[in-house]
Amino acid sequence: MGASHSALHKDLSSSSSSSSCLGDLPEDCVAQIVENLDPIEICRLSKLNRAFRGASWADFVWESKLPPNYEAFLERILGGFPENLQKRDIYACLCRVNSFDQGTKKVWIDKRSGGVCLSISAKGLSITGIDDRRYWSHIPTDESRFASVAYLQQTWWFEVDGEIDFPFPAGTYSIFFRLQLGQSGKWFGRRVCNTEQVHGWDIKPVRFQLWTEDGQYSSSQCMLTERARWNHYHGGDFVVRESRRSSTKIKFSMTQIDCTHTKGGLSLDSVIVYPSSCKDRLNRSPV
Repeated sequence: MGASHSALHKDLSSSSSSSSCLGDLPEDCVAQIVENLDPIEICRLSKLNRAFRGASWADFVWESKLPPNYEAFLERILGGFPENLQKRDIYACLCRVNSFDQGTKKVWIDKRSGGVCLSISAKGLSITGIDDRRYWSHIPTDESRFASVAYLQQTWWFEVDGEIDFPFPAGTYSIFFRLQLGQSGKWFGRRVCNTEQVHGWDIKPVRFQLWTEDGQYSSSQCMLTERARWNHYHGGDFVVRESRRSSTKIKFSMTQIDCTHTKGGLSLDSVIVYPSSCKDRLNRSPV
């Protein structure tokens, strides 16, 4: 029995030493495999061995994850195309939150889907009465990507308009207004929200509208009821189709212009454009 056990152990050892392992796969074959994974999975697998690490830097792997018009994208936010960068470096650059238009807009790509996400600050919007301190003020806060929000004390005529002209890749996008009924602050290091000035939003709904240069239009109404919490209110959807246009222009608005009553106590942070397929992630995002 001892002799047979020794022979079996020898055969297994010989078989194990002669069999292939992941590290023996050619790098180009590994690259073909990882190309079908999402970017987060690619980065995780790059830690397995040298073959996967080398494959994770292949340009064709990362070019498939980039927006098709990423060169126009870079031109818009950086003012030029960076030289001597591998596609993985470009992808990492676009995943970071990049500011443009004097810091009033921020754009990034979703790490899993590669979809383009864009945010416009309250200072990048046209707000009726924003320069009159009796009605509006800009409040510093760490609850915004832009470090401040627009706060409405009271008004009869509420109107917020905006416009975007950006090289969005083909796809379906959704617009959201990030709003809160109440004014956030800190009290002995803890978050508090003052809702004393909140009024008028439960009488008549606000109206959201969206227009695109190719004739798309949407309109919806919504009552603002939830206090002391940031919410993303859907302002409409639009579709970017494959075309020769280098940029897509859209206009949008949020209004409550029934002058039979005043309304106030509203914090306006930003307007966000998200790929419609990823919009459920907004509820998990702090800003």
